[in-house]
Amino acid sequence: MRMQAPEMSQSLSSVVYQKILISIISGEYPANEKLPSEAKLCEQYSVSRPVLREALTRLKEDNLIVSRRGSGSFVIKRPDDAVLSFSKISSISDIQRCFEFRTSLEGNAAGLAATRRTAEQLGRIVAAAEKINEANKLHALASDEDFEFHLAIAEAANNKYYTTVMKSLRENIKEGMNITRTLSLRSSNNRMDLVQDEHDTILKYIIDGDAQKAEAAMKAHLNNARIRMFEGTDS
Repeated sequence: MRMQAPEMSQSLSSVVYQKILISIISGEYPANEKLPSEAKLCEQYSVSRPVLREALTRLKEDNLIVSRRGSGSFVIKRPDDAVLSFSKISSISDIQRCFEFRTSLEGNAAGLAATRRTAEQLGRIVAAAEKINEANKLHALASDEDFEFHLAIAEAANNKYYTTVMKSLRENIKEGMNITRTLSLRSSNNRMDLVQDEHDTILKYIIDGDAQKAEAAMKAHLNNARIRMFEGTDS
């Protein structure tokens, strides 16, 4: 059997991920119901089992499905269909993987910022956090303010490569922020308050100079943000 090149396998798995995601959002694969068998899904999407399993792994990482030994995969959450209003389905996989990448990148930057930041840099981080708070009071989207908060932390790591990568990913990062912050604003609960509490926790540990806790708080925030992208507005 001819082996697929890694880049081709990656591309196919993203396509399958997107197609299954659409089926979950549309209700074709309802929450709390079992997905078709791997054999049927492979036949339906004309892909190999390794390609399918990579797509299913991504869906598990996004907290949308769960595998039960001997029973198959089950849908555990139906994302709000508003997600599709804010982003092309073809880019959702990329946005999720961007969150994944940022978790490591910005977690390390926050840890370094806690011990390396100057008084001036700390002032910029605090000012950015305050701007987000003010925007939240006005129920504004505040994705620009949110990005500046994260960028200020990266700059405070005093390693130009963190800042360079953050700036190069600006559009990808902001697209993810636009989705998660819009859904949070539309939510019937206090989800935006939870987001701000996470920001405040990161800021506290940077002020305290606690690198380990600052890194952990940033990683937790970005992982939560990735998961919140697929939370319903009424949850």
